[in-house]
Amino acid sequence: MSAVTFEIVFILLLVMVNGVLAMPELAIVSARKVRLQQRADKGDAGASAAIELANSPNKLLSTVQIGITLVGILAGAFGGATLAEQLGVILNRIPPLTPYGEVIAIVVVVLAITYLSLILGELVPKRLALGNAEKIASIVARPMRLLSVVASPAVRMLSFSTEAVLRMLRVQKSDEPPVTEEEVKVMIEQGIQARVFEKAEYDMVENIFWLSDRRIKELMTPRPEIVWLDLEDSPEQIRRELIESGHSRLPVCRGELDDVIGIVRAKDLLALDLEGEPLDLNAVLRRPLFVPESMPVLKMLEVFKQSGTHVAFVTDEHGGIEGLATHHDILEAIVGDIPSVGVQTEPQAVQREDGSWLLDGRMLVDDFKDIFHIESLPGEERGNYQTLGGFVM
Repeated sequence: MSAVTFEIVFILLLVMVNGVLAMPELAIVSARKVRLQQRADKGDAGASAAIELANSPNKLLSTVQIGITLVGILAGAFGGATLAEQLGVILNRIPPLTPYGEVIAIVVVVLAITYLSLILGELVPKRLALGNAEKIASIVARPMRLLSVVASPAVRMLSFSTEAVLRMLRVQKSDEPPVTEEEVKVMIEQGIQARVFEKAEYDMVENIFWLSDRRIKELMTPRPEIVWLDLEDSPEQIRRELIESGHSRLPVCRGELDDVIGIVRAKDLLALDLEGEPLDLNAVLRRPLFVPESMPVLKMLEVFKQSGTHVAFVTDEHGGIEGLATHHDILEAIVGDIPSVGVQTEPQAVQREDGSWLLDGRMLVDDFKDIFHIESLPGEERGNYQTLGGFVM
């Protein structure tokens, strides 16, 4: 093998090494940790190594950068000092090129090495890494971890120097979370376009994010709309209230709503009636649950799960009854309105023939803003109202 052939082959090998280093760098950094964790849980040691490297990006990037820099130096040395020199000798034998042979040789060699480095050493490996990030990361992670151990003295020196420069520049580490709500929404939107997710799934996720910042007061049935039974009601009155309300659970009070005794289930009263027993509310009474109006909705959901009850009285700061909240209210906030059987619900916003709108005062402010594409309403940030009726008043 001639010297020129050897140098060409050696430069091609250096370019390939550059690609081998560039591929794991992008694969490990861009791989989704959730998918890597799934592979690791199935016993994939490479995925575990990839997670370890992804959690220490400075070690990975320093190792890769050392390798790529060395490859670049060697390629430049062989290409510029050796291969270009020999090519220049050949070009100088051509009479029109005699004065410029060395210069032309250097330009040709540099362009050729640059082209090969970009195609075979950067673009192709990185495209492969992006297309199969988790798989490639799992394959190359262990060799890269071994390489980082070998290069650890140089890596530590580079890491120390990098941190020192950043401190001199007063660059602070970002406190931003690794994933934000907006990023999750964008990912799901992309999933919808790729037909991985359904639109209904996106709506539910968006509603859950909306709930995370809401208080139970925004979802409760307000006090004037609460249907309740009086402890002194006659059996006929109890039967009529059960039939007319259609509710599966009803509050029981003594004379007024603020004097709550407990909760009864319609099926318990029905069982008494079918067995020929008197409709004694005390016999089937259940202990009431009271929560403050400021309780977050997701916390309320946990309270429902832990207490085993599905109804809670929402109280103000003075202990007065503000409304009634149920697990059904939270479910509807996530999946949308679930009309009761035989009950026809009316839309909360109707546009009339003259172009005006007829709006339900119980409409949530967020629903109103969505319909009319409004960013915010006056005083909204103070939390003085949650419904359209509260805003008007």
